[in-house]
Amino acid sequence: MASLKEIRTRITSVSSTKQITSAMKMVSAAKLRKAQDAILQMRPYANKLHEILTSLASSLDDADDNKYGKQRPVEKVLLVTISSNRGLCGGFNSNIVKKVLELKETQYADQFAKGNVDVIAFGKKAADILKHRGIESREAHNEVFEDLSFDNVTGFAEMLMEKFVSGEYDRIDLVYNQFKNAAVQILAQEQFLPVKIEESDDKQVANKDYIFEPSKAFIVQELIPKSLRIQFYKALLDSHASEHGARMTAMHQATDNATELIRELKLHYNKARQTAITNEILEIVGGAEALSG
Repeated sequence: MASLKEIRTRITSVSSTKQITSAMKMVSAAKLRKAQDAILQMRPYANKLHEILTSLASSLDDADDNKYGKQRPVEKVLLVTISSNRGLCGGFNSNIVKKVLELKETQYADQFAKGNVDVIAFGKKAADILKHRGIESREAHNEVFEDLSFDNVTGFAEMLMEKFVSGEYDRIDLVYNQFKNAAVQILAQEQFLPVKIEESDDKQVANKDYIFEPSKAFIVQELIPKSLRIQFYKALLDSHASEHGARMTAMHQATDNATELIRELKLHYNKARQTAITNEILEIVGGAEALSG
């Protein structure tokens, strides 16, 4: 049985940890509100723009007019992982790693076997874990979260677009956590390039009365790059909000666990103290009886 001093030391240690996790929970809650507002304001605009984009792109007669939608045999694949630079956020980062390893065994098994899959990491944690699993990231852009704004993200989106248009990669996927609420994040694998064209039936197309000026092709050439930049920015905002939600939830659970552990340690301490006092009384009584005998 642990001594009273050891139990007191452990209670003090757990209490200090509880103060830290409680403070981290409050910090994450404050950051989450700002990040949540950003993604909830961006999401309707991004989704509507994507809807218009797919409608326009699917109606083009000449596939050459849409260089971002060219379907090629998938030989070279780029996986863009979006994680966090810091830990203590539950399974937020490990889920990204699990998804990449799952793709290695399933959808892109042939490409991985040939060494035709590259990884570009946004966020330090997933890149570090993947490195230990034998998957080295080709590039790492951890600085993006230091000032997460559309202007700062645009350059990275254009870099990915150029890698596809030049033929360096035949498909580019984003792997990240979508924000649902503070407690729930949805792991997503999203096709970034080529632009995924959703087929519509003839009645739906006929009911859309669009007038294109100056032309469909011109609008698509202007709209697709803008939509892709916004799509990539939305993914980063989703991941950023998910990170703070996951960390807030993890720190809340850690704080609750620390509270319960302190309660158990105090109960254990009181029992041990009571036992020690009882033993001392028995020794005194026994000694008194021996003297009187």
